[in-house]
Amino acid sequence: MQAFRYWLIALGAAVALALPLVSGVAASSSESTPPAPDGWSRADLSVLASMRLSQLPAAPHDPSNAVEDVPAAAALGKRLFNDARFSANQAVSCATCHDPQKQFQDGLPMARGVGQGTRRAMPLAGAAHSPWLFWDGRKDSLWAQALGPWEDAVEHGGNRSRYAHLIAAHYRAEYEAVFQALPDLSQVPPDAGPLGAPAEQQAWRALDAKTQFAVSQVFANMGKAVAAFEKTLTHGTSRFDLYVEGLVRDDKPAQPLLNASEVDGLRLFIGKGQCVTCHNGPLLTDQHFHNTGVPPRGPAQLDRGRAAAVARVQQDAFNCLGRFSDAKPAQCQELRFMATHDPALEGAFKTPSLRNVAERAPYMHAGQFASLNDVIQHYAKAPAAAVGHTERAPLRLSEHEAKDLVAFLGTLSGVVQVGTGP
Repeated sequence: MQAFRYWLIALGAAVALALPLVSGVAASSSESTPPAPDGWSRADLSVLASMRLSQLPAAPHDPSNAVEDVPAAAALGKRLFNDARFSANQAVSCATCHDPQKQFQDGLPMARGVGQGTRRAMPLAGAAHSPWLFWDGRKDSLWAQALGPWEDAVEHGGNRSRYAHLIAAHYRAEYEAVFQALPDLSQVPPDAGPLGAPAEQQAWRALDAKTQFAVSQVFANMGKAVAAFEKTLTHGTSRFDLYVEGLVRDDKPAQPLLNASEVDGLRLFIGKGQCVTCHNGPLLTDQHFHNTGVPPRGPAQLDRGRAAAVARVQQDAFNCLGRFSDAKPAQCQELRFMATHDPALEGAFKTPSLRNVAERAPYMHAGQFASLNDVIQHYAKAPAAAVGHTERAPLRLSEHEAKDLVAFLGTLSGVVQVGTGP
């Protein structure tokens, strides 16, 4: 069902791109229609106009998080996001891997928390628009995404009871102003959880089901507060956006917003380079998963990507259909009808947004490529995939064209907007 839905989306995108082509032919035949600036056709302008940040709608409502638009929840979430006490070594916070000074990522090939990770930290601006989180989509909401690292052995390395006690000790008033009163934790051991060290798991199993649920509810609410904060992280206007807005309005700025190389790179981006196939819309991502033949960092790091994550998101206690979700089952369409046995998911990873891409090297899901030129050379060669089958075919790009593409990607940078409420 999900594969069919993706096919429909792809078909709709193809039709959307084709229709302007038809209208462009008609327009070009009319002597009364002047050509667009920089030689853009009317069909090109239609595609470019759809990529403007001003065309981005408000982030969709997440029915599984009842407090996602509550300012007090976002304020609490911002504090939790930056609090390193929520880690095994008291030195790792969410901001460690999602640094506000680095586009809410860390600039490392693979994220490092209390230990060494195996994938790149993804930036968070605009993440509220995505139905699936992480490179493999193993979480189906921002709040579920926030919970994963806290219990991961190499990220924060903590456990649920420890976090609940920290909330009680340092955030009781703020927590209870947003959620219900904290449960009695006097009989809950300081370190217990379904994951983690054997002693922590044993302590968790010794708790009755009611207490386990109460502690897990506090944990889930922490994630919902962080998600409320993360929803306020948005992209700022780039030179590309200003350039296209001028094209749409037929303005003629005193100084060109894009130079000749950047304009040529943009022409390649939506044309010969085929970049817009996956990097489309205002966030320059189709939010789907693709195998593009990106090599692993080594033979020991073969990664199945989305294919291995399907079961994880379905079995996640914190997914949209779980006990801690605020959604009704009928509101969890993405999860209910997700693809489960699609061969195309082998080795497939999420299409990242290209906004601010020039500011956050290295690239790909494990930082395999050091520069944007390396990325473009990979797509030009389109090597066979180490896992599954690549969707890409080789492109014949000259060295000059590759430089133009890199130049254009540098025009997509804008200041990330950080808020504490909706």
